[in-house]
Parts: sequence; C-alpha cells; structure tokens
Amino acid sequence: MAVKIRLRRMGAKKNPFYRIVAADSRYPRNGRFIEELGYYDPTQEPTVVKVDKEKVQKWISNGAIPTDTVKRIISI
Repeated sequence: MAVKIRLRRMGAKKNPFYRIVAADSRYPRNGRFIEELGYYDPTQEPTVVKVDKEKVQKWISNGAIPTDTVKRIISI
C-alpha cells in the first residue's frame, strides 16, 4: 500500500477549500482516506493553513510521500 499525503477538495462550486489527508494512492482524490492531517483555505485573505506537524512527521517517517503541492503548503 503506497500512502500519499495529498489534498482533498471540499466546499462549494467556485469556493473550494482543501483538507490535507493521508490516503492510499489507489483511491480517488475525494475518496477514502486514512487520516486527516490539516486543512488549507486559499479563498481567505490571508490564506489559512492549519497542519498538525506531528502527524505529518509520523506519516513521513512511516513512508508516506507528500505531493508537490502539499510539500509547498507544509513549508509555509
């Protein structure tokens, strides 16, 4: 099972926000996930990012691979 840390799109049409989740890479973008790690809201000014860094580090140490977008968000 290849686990990825990626974004899950939520919210209404033209008003998205995203949850940062650990999910099996075989499942669809908005499908089943293992654990929620935080959220990202680009529609707010300034952009709202809330991430549980301890959970993210635990998943990365267990072999989860963050996507490029999530790497950029985590580094903020």
